[in-house]
Amino acid sequence: MTPSDKRRRASGFTKPHVRPAEMSSAAHDHSTHHHAQAGESRLLIAAALTVATLLAEAIGGWMSGSLALLSDAAHMLIDAFALLLAWAGAHFARRPADDRRSFGYARLEVLAGYSNSLLQLILVVWIAVEAFSRLLQPEPIRTGLMLAVALAGLAVNVIVLAVLGHHHEEDVNLAGARLHVLGDLLGSFGAVAAALTVRYAGWLQADPLVSLLVSVLILGSAWRLLRRSAHILLEGTPDGIDSALVADTVRRESGVHDVHHVHVWQLAGGRRMATLHARLHNEIAPSDAMAAMQRVLREHFHIFHATIQVDAGDCADNGCQDPDEKHFSAHHGGAHHGHQHG
Repeated sequence: MTPSDKRRRASGFTKPHVRPAEMSSAAHDHSTHHHAQAGESRLLIAAALTVATLLAEAIGGWMSGSLALLSDAAHMLIDAFALLLAWAGAHFARRPADDRRSFGYARLEVLAGYSNSLLQLILVVWIAVEAFSRLLQPEPIRTGLMLAVALAGLAVNVIVLAVLGHHHEEDVNLAGARLHVLGDLLGSFGAVAAALTVRYAGWLQADPLVSLLVSVLILGSAWRLLRRSAHILLEGTPDGIDSALVADTVRRESGVHDVHHVHVWQLAGGRRMATLHARLHNEIAPSDAMAAMQRVLREHFHIFHATIQVDAGDCADNGCQDPDEKHFSAHHGGAHHGHQHG
């Protein structure tokens, strides 16, 4: 043991042994990086296909007089922008941290998902207004052209959805992109149904009614994505996480005396962060306690980045609450994996 190590051990502070944590975190980060690159390419391809389809539907809707096609083209116009925004979010999220942004740009993913959901809500209002206007004053429609364009749009949207593939349940950026494509798919399917109804039943109101129905279907998904993204941006506790349970589990599994002042949030979808204070038993070395607490956080709660402050006596933090109160408030703070603040 070097003299500096002896001095650190005598003072009660040692360099935390977090090699297993670092290995798990590295594997986690590598998997996330690979997933992000694949998702980025899919988003760019999806955006290009969407732009081509919206141009066809805009021209076809204008020539045929179909609101269903025009509204779907407008939907795709916003969706093309949303997909590009999602691509930008995925691209810049991989940029490394710097002095001004110590967490990097990962939260752009959540901002893109939040913006996508807002665009969808605005679009729903526009479609509803136009649909009600067409219900009161139906206009003639060239159903042959409308049907051909709608079928082509339906086919392309199926391809785009296949390109995007399945997304991780906590990836709000790709979730937002898929939401837009699903809306496009519903819009194209509705346009096909409306074209067939108008062509063979002569019911002109089918066109605006289908547009109105599609807008209602989109509304629920957009609202759920908006709430989810806003919760992350407000640094709310991730779903399935209870701060009191985290404190109790870390204390029980790691063998420390007390765990309190626990805060858990997400930097982006699936990237959980935590801060907590701990009081140790005298016979436990700080390095061993630190490694044990990091392990519990990883294995039980999938928290790979945590800041743990070891309190030698009474908690010196003015904002620290009595652990017996079992009440924890939201907290904004940095997280440095494997670091100890004493």
